[in-house]
Amino acid sequence: MQTPTLPARLGAEALGTFWLVFGGCGSAIFAAKYLTDDKTQLGIGFVGVALAFGLTVLTMAYAVGHVSGGHFNPAVTIGLATAKRFDWKDVPAYVVTQVVAGLVAGAALLAIASGKDGFTATGHMAANGYGASSPGGYGLGAALLAELILTAVFLYVILGATDRRAPAGFAPIAIGLALTLIHLISIPITNTSVNPARSTGVAFVNAAGAPGQLWLFWLAPILGAMIAGATYAAITGEKTAPAAA
Repeated sequence: MQTPTLPARLGAEALGTFWLVFGGCGSAIFAAKYLTDDKTQLGIGFVGVALAFGLTVLTMAYAVGHVSGGHFNPAVTIGLATAKRFDWKDVPAYVVTQVVAGLVAGAALLAIASGKDGFTATGHMAANGYGASSPGGYGLGAALLAELILTAVFLYVILGATDRRAPAGFAPIAIGLALTLIHLISIPITNTSVNPARSTGVAFVNAAGAPGQLWLFWLAPILGAMIAGATYAAITGEKTAPAAA
């Protein structure tokens, strides 16, 4: 089978990352809390938002994962390169594409949300944060540790599910469910990033201090991903040739 060209792979990454940010953050912005006129809560809550993020990855991994590898996340790209599952020379192009797609998704969400009278974007665009910007009031240290650990575990799942020894065809399910579980754990802590493109995509339209806290949501996920990428083979005894990303 012919390897897809770099432009084709970047197109797939753009589509997948756009859907992740649009679908995941969109569920938080529009559907997490929804009150009827009689104050009945019909929103999907934390569980629904967690499931939405997992479903975006699952659906796009099946849709375009065979083209680009289905990263949709700079931390995943860097973690896979660290694990020697992906070529470092393509990392910059993937990361730039993912970030641009996330920003486009953030702009689309803002345009839709602004269609409701009285909507204020500041502080209401599903941005990640710590301290006063954390949904549960968690501080910088807690946020950094949570994002680092959860991204590392996410990469371990990705590396394991795509290992040549793993059952074929089921990787998107495991990866999507892992992202769902990650959100169930950490929405109250940081609103869950584990993905610098997701954080960047809505930080600037959200404002309220989110751009100034972006450094953590780049640093922690990338460190966690690199730890997983550097240790997966030693932990699991992987000795076969790495799978194509």
